[in-house]
Amino acid sequence: MGVLMSKKQQVQKCTSVVSAFQQGMKERAPSTTNQGERSGEEGERLAESLPTPNTKEEGEHGEADSKVGPSGTSQQAAAPAPAPTRDECKVNQEAWNRLRDGKGVEPEDLDKTGHQLTPPAFVRPKRDANDDQPVEIALGQREQPVNDEMCEVCEVWTADDLFPCRTCTRVFHDGCLRELGYLRTELLQEMRETAHTATGWSCYYCDNVNLLLTEEEMYSLMETFKQCKIIPESCLVSDELLHYRHFVSKQLFEKDLSDEQEEEVLAQFAALDPEKRGQIEWSDFLYHESLGVLRKFRTENSLVRLLSAKERDHVRSVFVGLDLDKDGVVTGAETRWAQQSWFQKFSKESQSCNVSISHVGPISECSPASSSSERSSQKDDNRPVSWEDFLRESAIYILAARPNSLAMHIRLPL
Repeated sequence: MGVLMSKKQQVQKCTSVVSAFQQGMKERAPSTTNQGERSGEEGERLAESLPTPNTKEEGEHGEADSKVGPSGTSQQAAAPAPAPTRDECKVNQEAWNRLRDGKGVEPEDLDKTGHQLTPPAFVRPKRDANDDQPVEIALGQREQPVNDEMCEVCEVWTADDLFPCRTCTRVFHDGCLRELGYLRTELLQEMRETAHTATGWSCYYCDNVNLLLTEEEMYSLMETFKQCKIIPESCLVSDELLHYRHFVSKQLFEKDLSDEQEEEVLAQFAALDPEKRGQIEWSDFLYHESLGVLRKFRTENSLVRLLSAKERDHVRSVFVGLDLDKDGVVTGAETRWAQQSWFQKFSKESQSCNVSISHVGPISECSPASSSSERSSQKDDNRPVSWEDFLRESAIYILAARPNSLAMHIRLPL
């Protein structure tokens, strides 16, 4: 629901906003000039304090390089090497800083020259002492969260012009998101088309599942990237993903991947490359690895605590739709179908919660598990699953379905 404001109140609010903006522009003009003069003086001092390129030390290094060089061509090429290396280090360091802060976007997208809005500061969560303890979530008690009334960025209410997030209660103006630089033109159009539909749209907080990691977990992931020479914000091809997986396998198990494991890596690569372009985006790779960290180091109870009220209500609807006899128990096959259904966010058919068990049969029959061990699959299909177990087993897949990307960021249950 929106805030009911009289015309007089609306006029007063608009007038105050315009006055504050005009006053800020007046104060900004002289301060900008002064800052420019100061920056010029500081730049001259900095230039004087930096060593000149023709120093004795560099000369000695040049002589040493000329003695070691295998040929005259390589000796000449070695001289200008420090300059590009320094620039590359600066670019890589900026990328690592954005990765640490949870901002997986390109540098040009963060250029806010002339914009009044500033990007938000992301704060990584900290785990509580009771994080691994079971959390009681009643099946029959819906939470029905209400969306915020004001834009998360500018804190202004404009009724129908606000676009809600499907995961949290935040709402946004499309203009504010454009000013922040977090959504490109095509992504803005996608948001306008899906935010008010059953498919929904995840805001930049919820879309980035990497923000669910703690500082310790993120530091561990970054160290693995650095050791494997993974460059942040760069696309990966299948060979690079295989090399990365071999490196991780050697670090953890001191052995290379088997042929079957290599096939699994290639299958995951295909899931992360839905458009079959032969490479995966950096954000999709980062989200996949972040979910892997959560799956490895967090308990199921801890993952359930990460679910939002909207997600908990949605999983309630799915469970009730599967529990046709209303005994509070579903089967393993129905649970597996539900875990697969989270990723059908771009399909209208997935919005229906009234699913009969006949829908589960074809999915399980065409799965890779059916060819390997049919007996174990049938045994798992018939196992009873309570509401509590259903929620715990589905939590990681619900989190993996948050990103707006078409990529599948986690392997589906067989």
